[in-house]
Amino acid sequence: MSTTVFITGATGYIAQHIVKQLLAKGYKVIGSVRSQEKGEDLQKLVESDDFQYVVVPNMTEPGAFDSVLKDYPEITVFIHTASPVTFISDDIKRDILHPAVDGTINVLAALKKYGDNIQRFVYTSSSVAVYPQGFGDTERRILTEKDFNPITIDQVHDAEGAYAAGKTFAEKAVWEFVEQESPKFKVSTVNPSYNFGPQAFEVKDKSQLNFSAEVINSVLKTKSNEELPPLAGDFIDVRDVARAHLAAFEKDEAIGQRLVLASEHFTNELIAHLIKQEFPDIDIPEGNVVKSEEQLQGLLWQLDTTKTEKILGFDYIPLDDSVVDTVEQILSVE
Repeated sequence: MSTTVFITGATGYIAQHIVKQLLAKGYKVIGSVRSQEKGEDLQKLVESDDFQYVVVPNMTEPGAFDSVLKDYPEITVFIHTASPVTFISDDIKRDILHPAVDGTINVLAALKKYGDNIQRFVYTSSSVAVYPQGFGDTERRILTEKDFNPITIDQVHDAEGAYAAGKTFAEKAVWEFVEQESPKFKVSTVNPSYNFGPQAFEVKDKSQLNFSAEVINSVLKTKSNEELPPLAGDFIDVRDVARAHLAAFEKDEAIGQRLVLASEHFTNELIAHLIKQEFPDIDIPEGNVVKSEEQLQGLLWQLDTTKTEKILGFDYIPLDDSVVDTVEQILSVE
C-alpha cells in the first residue's frame, strides 16, 4: 500500500515540485489549497489519480487542519510548506509575521490532537532562519546548521524583517514542540536559500512566474542601458529543494536535523552574464563578472552545509543550468 503524504500550501512554487516528485515516486498525495478554484487548477496541472486536494481557506484559524487529520487517517507524512509570500502590506506583522507563526502552531496543535498515525513531519523553513541578516550581528563568520537568526520582534520594521522573523519564530516553535511534547513522529526542517528554477508544471500565463522566479525575472526586465540592482546571496535550485523534502522524511539520517540548502553564490550581474551567454539576443545588461566578484566579497556570512550535503547524498543542479531552464520556460510563454 502506498504511503500517503499531506502537504500544506500545495499550489506554492516549492510545493508543486514536491507534489510532482512525490507522485513520480509512487506516493499518494493530499494537498491543502485556499479555495476550490485553486484546487481544481492544480488538479488539472498534476493530472494524476494519486493526487487530491482539500480546501483550508485560512491556516491561521484555530483548528484549521484538525478535520484533515480526522478525515484522512491514512496520512503518515505531513509536510508543512504553506507560508505568506507577500512583501506588500500596510501591516507587516498581521500579514506576514503572524500568519507564518500561527499557521505552524495550528499544524502542531492538530498533530498533537489527531496525529496518531503521523510518522514524519517536515517543516519548510528558510536560510533566513539561519542568517543574522544584519539584525545585531555584523561579524564576518561561517554559519552552519546550528545557527539561528537572533532577530527579535522589536527588530521587525519592514517586510523583509517580518518574513525573516516569521520563518525564524515558526521554526523555533517546531523545535520547541519536539522538546516539550516528545511526539511519536520524527521531525526535520528544510532551510533553502534563494531558490529559482522552472515551474514544476507547464505555465500558460507568464504572470504565474512573477514571484517564484523573481530574481531571474527582475534581470530579464532590466534593459541593456539600465543598471542591474545589486543583489548577492546563496542559491539552490527549486528541484533540489523538493528533492530534499523527500529525503527529509525518507532518510533516517535526516531525523531531528535542519537541512540547510545552498549550492553556489549568485549575483544579478552573474545571472545576467549567464543569460547573455546562452541567449545573446535578449535586451538585458551584459553582466559584469568582476563586479559580481566584488559584490560577493561583501557578503558577511558564508554557509558551511557539509552536514546537510552528506545527509542528502546527491549533487545539486548548477546555477547556470537553473538559470537557462528558467529563462527557457519564461520565453516559452511570452
